[in-house]
Amino acid sequence: MRLIKLDGCKTGTRLGKSIYQENGRVLLTKGTYLTDSLIRKLMNFNVSTVYVEDEMSEGIEIVDSIPEELRVEAMNVITEGLDDIAGLNPYKSKLEHMAKSGRAVRSMQKIYKDILCSLTENRIALNLLATTKVYENHVYTHSLNVSIYACQLAIENGLPLKNIEEIGLGAMLHDLGKIYIPREVLNKPGKLTEDEYEQMKSHCELGFDHLKRIHELPLTVAHCALQHHERIDGTGYPRGLQNNEIHKYAKILSVADVFDAVTSHRDYRPAMLPHQGLEILYSGSGTQFESNQIQLFKNCIAIYPPGLTVKLNDGRTGIVSKYNFNAVGRPEIRILTDEEGLEITPYEMDLSLKEYLTVEIVEADALL
Repeated sequence: MRLIKLDGCKTGTRLGKSIYQENGRVLLTKGTYLTDSLIRKLMNFNVSTVYVEDEMSEGIEIVDSIPEELRVEAMNVITEGLDDIAGLNPYKSKLEHMAKSGRAVRSMQKIYKDILCSLTENRIALNLLATTKVYENHVYTHSLNVSIYACQLAIENGLPLKNIEEIGLGAMLHDLGKIYIPREVLNKPGKLTEDEYEQMKSHCELGFDHLKRIHELPLTVAHCALQHHERIDGTGYPRGLQNNEIHKYAKILSVADVFDAVTSHRDYRPAMLPHQGLEILYSGSGTQFESNQIQLFKNCIAIYPPGLTVKLNDGRTGIVSKYNFNAVGRPEIRILTDEEGLEITPYEMDLSLKEYLTVEIVEADALL
């Protein structure tokens, strides 16, 4: 099985995984053979990548850290929860305010416990990068991804269950303040003006001010919204906190937040390759981020997961066939074409071996 861009699919391509709408309904089931009309239908639903089964990817096993059905359900819960909480009017009756916020918080807590259960049961490298993509509001998608990354990182830190659940809820709500930022600023394709940048930075305090009034939430959750852009050298915002002035949750959250942000497509910039996202974190190791958090994060996520179609710096293309835990950015590749782009008899290349140290992944189109 492999992940490819939808626009690269041809009539007769067999789906390897079912495709879901944002509401959880199945668009197409696993095993369906695509036709031109079905491909157009998927494009109309903003589907950009799909898993397919074919001879060249035979035997490549895809193991999901989070089942697709749970991911879709979590996406709905976060979307509805953020909208409900952001729309709360503190000047309405206290009982009405508490009832609506309470329902949203309980729904998020429940779905996060399901995510936590899935991650603890499936002790594999976390794979959020190679997933079937249906373009949604990136604030909601980012909130889900960061909550999953942060959950895994909190587990790696050996934190108690109560703390992991608080971090997860804080991650789901960390960008609540962005809902109040004008869309033209949030999605501006060019560089922000100084005033626009100040407006963007205000999302931390906007989220905090809203969340601290919700009695069902621990104050630490509100501080996740406030502090996730703080950096240990004091160069972050909104308060320029340093080292131990920053809450432990925010230190974990900042690593997950930055990695997902830079490896995700946005209207104003393309996604970085996963190893480039890690390089961003390492460039701030010990200054912006705690070094041990970056190391723990690197050890628990699948940088180039199996099934991903990649291009190498010498022109060859192939499919990631095996993940190397001891060399996360150097997986095993099933080579499909030579340096000239011509199809060949497939063979395996382990990028972690010394003889291939000069060979690098330069493109993974299904991630971009």
